[in-house]
Amino acid sequence: MLTVLDHPLLAVHLTALRDRSTDSAAFRRHLDAVGRLMAYPVLKALGVVPTTVATPLAEAPGWALAADPVLVPILRAGLGLVEAFLAVAPSAGVSHLGLYRDGAHRPVVYFENFPPGWAARPIVVLDPMLATGGSLAAVLGKLSRCGARDVAVAAVLAAPEGVARIEREYPAARLFVAAVDGHLNDDDFIVPGLGDAGDRQFGTP
Repeated sequence: MLTVLDHPLLAVHLTALRDRSTDSAAFRRHLDAVGRLMAYPVLKALGVVPTTVATPLAEAPGWALAADPVLVPILRAGLGLVEAFLAVAPSAGVSHLGLYRDGAHRPVVYFENFPPGWAARPIVVLDPMLATGGSLAAVLGKLSRCGARDVAVAAVLAAPEGVARIEREYPAARLFVAAVDGHLNDDDFIVPGLGDAGDRQFGTP
């Protein structure tokens, strides 16, 4: 299910991310701001249980998370969203997943650290760009095989082609994006997009 988030500050920060004159340091700051704005609606479905705390004056009723979420950034670009989500959900676990494209442009997993016991927890996949959907489909397939059932995806930008693929192959995944752009070009880059999110974050191709 696709949700396109609508907030004036998201639009402002996204404009800065698109701007080719934005340097790496500023790009990281704007990406972090986008991540913090996205984190609240993405994590809204987290379950809570009642609890009680002692204030300086008396006991007060409150709420605690029923289960701590798991953040799964897709390396390397997804790293830019981790701290933003941890800022609002500091008890979350982080499980990194690294992918690269082989000669036939197929995603290949080169690194993973997903503990088996985490599959029952709410999972949020982090990747700034949803282009063809190939990498995200590989990640969702792996999480599904591990037993994950409660999965959300936070992507800053998406192409219609990638959205269609994920909705077709993984309809249960909740997909949150800040914008859906026009199309993919011949090199599978999102147009107008913002370029390569990993390159622009770290200043290296």
